[in-house]
Amino acid sequence: MFENEYALPTIPSAVAAVLATLAEHILSVTLALVIATRVAAAALLGMTLVIQVFVYLTAWVTHGLWAACFLVLITKGPGALYLDQPLGLDD
Repeated sequence: MFENEYALPTIPSAVAAVLATLAEHILSVTLALVIATRVAAAALLGMTLVIQVFVYLTAWVTHGLWAACFLVLITKGPGALYLDQPLGLDD
């Protein structure tokens, strides 16, 4: 899929596939565990923007919803229950 449908103009498809897979798994887990929430949300927002601009130009409704969720996490933070402070990762 990264060779045909998800082809990006600047990154080889094999590299893009590995990076996207790692990012989606690692960053989603960090969001679920409420660790480095702002960093993970910012990285996923960047990934969403790349997908919107270079892959699915007409999927702005879906990507807009994702972007809104990530922007809330970036601006408001993770909330009261988070592991950043005990782990020394506090913003």
